[in-house]
Amino acid sequence: MKLFEYEAKLILKQRGIPVPRSENATTPQQAEQAAQQIGGAVVIKSQILVSGRGKAGGIKFADDAAAAGKVAAELLGSTIKDCRVNSVLIEEKLDIVKQFYVSIAVDRLAKKYVVLASTSGGIDIEEIARTAPEKITRQWIDPTAGLQKADAEKMLSRLRSDEDTVKHFAAIITELYKTLLDYDAELIELNPLARTSAGEFIAADARLIIDDNAIFRHPEFKERSLARPDDTPMEKEARKLGFSYVDLDGNIGIIGNGAGLMMATVDLVQTMGGKPGNFLDVTGSGSNIKKGILFLMSKPENKAVFINIFGGITRCDVVAKAVTETLRESGANKAVVARLMGTNEEEGARILKEAGIECYRDLEEAVAAAVRTAAGVEQK
Repeated sequence: MKLFEYEAKLILKQRGIPVPRSENATTPQQAEQAAQQIGGAVVIKSQILVSGRGKAGGIKFADDAAAAGKVAAELLGSTIKDCRVNSVLIEEKLDIVKQFYVSIAVDRLAKKYVVLASTSGGIDIEEIARTAPEKITRQWIDPTAGLQKADAEKMLSRLRSDEDTVKHFAAIITELYKTLLDYDAELIELNPLARTSAGEFIAADARLIIDDNAIFRHPEFKERSLARPDDTPMEKEARKLGFSYVDLDGNIGIIGNGAGLMMATVDLVQTMGGKPGNFLDVTGSGSNIKKGILFLMSKPENKAVFINIFGGITRCDVVAKAVTETLRESGANKAVVARLMGTNEEEGARILKEAGIECYRDLEEAVAAAVRTAAGVEQK
């Protein structure tokens, strides 16, 4: 779960990491009032959950409160990088003399957290790695020992910064690591971490991504996880139902059990000339299959539904009964194509065929049938 910048900065502030004076605003009037309270020049930052907003025009400056209100009016309701701007962060403009970069993320290959730090902040870390790799240092964290300030100072010494910079930078990195652990985060990033003319280190920008699987340990984010601003209406509903679902723009609704099977199915539908309408991973009982089918039937764009089940723990005959019962009880009339393989697949195929539903064992044959079916419905 991605947090907005203003949410991440509230957490950093609570942890003692300096952040600029700021206030989130959802109307131009609120933006003007916030700028008035801050005083002087301010930055107006679109609150969206993608990177690169500055280059896309999502960050602007204003010299006074009246100008801040006008800029906010332009940004609010606009679309930046395909994301609607529903709020803006009004923030004091810092007198920055130096920009740094720091992030702590999961290195899945090493099975450890890794710290990346650089003396060149404010630009993409990939660009720094390409143009000035000597300005980046890395430190993998032993999960049994954690990260101590001395470790951070040793890492930063490779950047040949002065002693005062290393001392303050290291203190922020160690506190970031503690924050990361406390919030079960996959990523925490400051870009830039600014040093002002007064010598202060301030998090001028911040990103925080929390592991979805740990949301139950953070009740303050429960409602936030069910209503993500970047979700489509179907994705919002799927999240409430407990489904793993991604909306796509095609006309074939796809349902299966297992993320790997679903990804392969979506790819094969696309490869064979079809248009996947979604990714829907449904595991467990027949009732889950029922809910999933009804859910896909409710999407007007889906002209056909393709069911791909590998029967391991989930028996194919149980799935088949769930499919036929759902269609009979709901009265849904969308075409259904199925592929069943595994436990009790012969019985499952018999149940579906008796109900007039095409059922295949071979995946490519099943996908080809689903693509033909959807195309035929579109032409009618």
